[in-house]
Amino acid sequence: MAKRDYYEVLGVEKTATDDQIKQAYRTLAKKYHPDVSKEANASDKFKEVQEAYEVLSDPQKREQYNQFGHDNPNLGGNGFGGFDFGGGFGGFEDIFSSFFGGGRKTSQSGPVRGKSLKTSMTLTFEEAAFGCEKEISVTKYDTCSECSGTGAQSKSDVEVCKRCHGTGRVIVEQNSFMGRIRTETVCPECQGKGKTILNKCSACHGEGRVRNTTKIKVRMPSGVDDGQTLTLPGKGEAGLNGGLYGDLYINISVKPHELFVRDGLDIYLEMPLTFSQAALGANLDVPTLSGSNVLKIPSGTQTATKFKIAGKGITNGRTNQTGNLYVVVTIVTPNRLSAEQKDLFSRLANTKENSNDSTFIKIKNFFKRNF
Repeated sequence: MAKRDYYEVLGVEKTATDDQIKQAYRTLAKKYHPDVSKEANASDKFKEVQEAYEVLSDPQKREQYNQFGHDNPNLGGNGFGGFDFGGGFGGFEDIFSSFFGGGRKTSQSGPVRGKSLKTSMTLTFEEAAFGCEKEISVTKYDTCSECSGTGAQSKSDVEVCKRCHGTGRVIVEQNSFMGRIRTETVCPECQGKGKTILNKCSACHGEGRVRNTTKIKVRMPSGVDDGQTLTLPGKGEAGLNGGLYGDLYINISVKPHELFVRDGLDIYLEMPLTFSQAALGANLDVPTLSGSNVLKIPSGTQTATKFKIAGKGITNGRTNQTGNLYVVVTIVTPNRLSAEQKDLFSRLANTKENSNDSTFIKIKNFFKRNF
């Protein structure tokens, strides 16, 4: 069954603000919460609302959803449907907290995915064209190596929570304007972990994570372009309670080249020509990204003429598609002439080599008619 559009699920426009999305989520979460709703399939509807809010409340995920819909290529083909809503409905407790007096501290229950990070990288024109391997330093939370993320000094310091018996959740009965309600909530004894720690790890102080500066090797594929973002799954911050690592997003900047200008996979080169080369034709040695290439210039070539050298552009490492090199010639006027050169140009000016050129004929006739 096809997934419904997330904006449709929450009943908001695509241009909705963060506050409007949050308000819509709270209203629907209250309506479909299995503990209070009498509607059919309330549990499924609640999960659908949770999933939509999980994406649209995160700026990065919302941007990718707006671009790709449910089929997000940066998530390995799994789209946005891979969220875990098991172990209760912790997001709904913020709503109930406001109804039942507020001020009650809420906690994340179960595994919590680590934060995704953003950084930037500058490449030379050639590095972007051919691909390269770079190393970057990222300061982030990693799993504590001393306790392997348990937060305890030793294995014997970890015990099953006596209040929730390892589930991380407890049942709470409370009075509300809707009557007596039984609500499953995070265990206040273990904060949803299902375990308690007798002696905390001295390195991470029980958190299970430590802040480190980590060096990460990045294999940059050929063909990346200025302004693109590369996603490294699992290279963000470590999660909590055994949660997965977040992702690392790298924004790419490419330095301009001294000769070439890029347009997608095609590259452009401006090549100077002398008068004699343009008039008589010539074989030019043209620089390319992979060495020189001979380009035949026919006689009578005009300035701004564009020549194509097929397959000498940039190759996309993912699609294996290769662009072309376009050479745009510019006739250069000499600003210093020897006496011999001046004599040659003077004699050339007195010839009728351009007498049949339609532009020259039109100009000549114009002067005859008007002056």
